[in-house]
Formats: sequence, structure tokens, C-alpha cells
Amino acid sequence: MSDFALEIYTQDRLVWKGRVESMVVPGGDGYLGVLAHHAPLVTTLGKGTLTVMGEEGELRIPLEGGFLEVAHNRATLLADRILAAEARIEDK
Repeated sequence: MSDFALEIYTQDRLVWKGRVESMVVPGGDGYLGVLAHHAPLVTTLGKGTLTVMGEEGELRIPLEGGFLEVAHNRATLLADRILAAEARIEDK
């Protein structure tokens, strides 16, 4: 399966960076999925759980609002707030 680069930021830091196979994100109008080579996209984020699938398994991150940009086999997620106490994330 193909993969793509993902970077997740909050207002003050890089939260997670890596290569992933897919992700499901809470968009402003409902959940949407992103796979490798997705068409360019910019969307707002709502409240919900970001689910990322990669070689090491599933990563689930509860978040509240933000923006997502997808272009050139790369996704950048700018979260207004991440509920880190409930998420399985790594500081990198």
C-alpha cells in the first residue's frame, strides 16, 4: 500500500510527524478519509477523533477544530486543541 507524509501541529508545537497509509479526520461537515495521492484539499476541522493507520498500527487523537491541507502526497493538520491526555501520541 502507498503512504504519504503527515504532520500534526498545535499552536505551539509539532505534535507528530511520520508516514501513514490512511487517515480519517473530523471535517467541518463530517468525517472524511485521506489516502495516498489524494486530490488537493483544504478544509476546516470539527470536534472528533483523528484516526491514523500506519505500519505500526492505529493512532487515535481526539481534537477540537483546526484546518487540514492535503497536497502533493503530504497532509498538514493544524489543530486548535488536542486532548493529549486521551491520545496515544509521541513527542518528536
